[in-house]
Amino acid sequence: MDERSSTEKARYDFKKAMQEIVDLKGRGTELISVYIPPSKMIFDVMAYLRSEYSQSSNIKSKSTMKNVQGAIDSIMARLRTYKFPPPRGLVIFCGEVPKAGDQTRMVQHVLEPPEAVTTFYYRCDSQFYTEPLMGMLQDKKTYGLITMDRSEATLGILTGSKVVVIKNFDSMVPRKHRQGGQSAQRFERLIELAAHEFFKKIADNATEVFLDKPEMMGLLIGGPGATKDYFIKEGYLHHELQKKVVDTFDTGYTDEYGLRELVENARSAIVDIELMHEKELIQKLLTEIRNSDGGLSAYGEEVVRGATLAGAADVLLLSEGLNKRRIYVKCPNGHRYQCTTPSSPDRTECIECGSQAEIEKDIDLVDDFFELADQFSTTVEIISADSEEGEMLMKAFGGIAAILRYRV
Repeated sequence: MDERSSTEKARYDFKKAMQEIVDLKGRGTELISVYIPPSKMIFDVMAYLRSEYSQSSNIKSKSTMKNVQGAIDSIMARLRTYKFPPPRGLVIFCGEVPKAGDQTRMVQHVLEPPEAVTTFYYRCDSQFYTEPLMGMLQDKKTYGLITMDRSEATLGILTGSKVVVIKNFDSMVPRKHRQGGQSAQRFERLIELAAHEFFKKIADNATEVFLDKPEMMGLLIGGPGATKDYFIKEGYLHHELQKKVVDTFDTGYTDEYGLRELVENARSAIVDIELMHEKELIQKLLTEIRNSDGGLSAYGEEVVRGATLAGAADVLLLSEGLNKRRIYVKCPNGHRYQCTTPSSPDRTECIECGSQAEIEKDIDLVDDFFELADQFSTTVEIISADSEEGEMLMKAFGGIAAILRYRV
């Protein structure tokens, strides 16, 4: 699986798991959330859980006590399979949730988060504690930041919602003067020369900081007045960085506060850039479809599946809103087949002979396409469900389409 598809799959699986976890509720304070940072020793966590198990015997409700102790037992059993936490730590959600009637069922989710867990945390409540993980669902696309005027410049990086200051430096550009005659002209030349050198310094530092960051989506430039626009217009930036300039934005400051002001003022432009990749993919698909012979396009689950199995699919476009299962069925009479269902069935009948059949595999439909794509070096792109492109993909093509390498 290529790096982009791998990232898309990890984010999709994490988001699907979080959607399920957030919706779970307990009948009492008996759902346990445990956050384990990578630096925390497993035996320390086990000791903490044993202490919590002992203290839970004081819970007045016998059923709640039983459920809490059962969840702690289940978590400890899972932790015994680890010598050390994974590199980014571990998050475990476990507890009894209601099902039909007065019955309950034990659920356990073990997640390796996309970002490092920083603090050990244990919580027992009527719902799982998910707030630290929800922020990790945000796209962590990177943008370069420059705020500047003739007296100061600051360079920084925006990753997700985090602004990091990289460099801040003052200029040596002289202030305004009151000399007249030839002295005035000479001072003006000196001021412009100093400003030119300062702009070169900003550009050189920008090259050092931003040029070797291929993941950077764009460069945002801010500051008061027209200095920032002059800087761009006169081409001080490295030509590769010049291509990545999104726009210039007015800010009242040029320090760290100015970077944050720049991000706030550029929010709409950032959103547009994040949607642009999806727009380009959908537009490319539509361009192929408009060809009289259908071009290098495929849509609909079975057509796309067939094209992928033939090795013809270059890019799969899957809607994040797909909420279906792919089941692999085997019946006692030897019939085998696959089908897509809205949910996981408890049992099924063979479509060939009607006998009770065994479900050999039950997998999320998007994950099934990821596995299929991996066999043929096909890239998978997840299209957000709430974007205009995602809505079109769902309504017009059932949430599944492909751009092909060659026609089939």
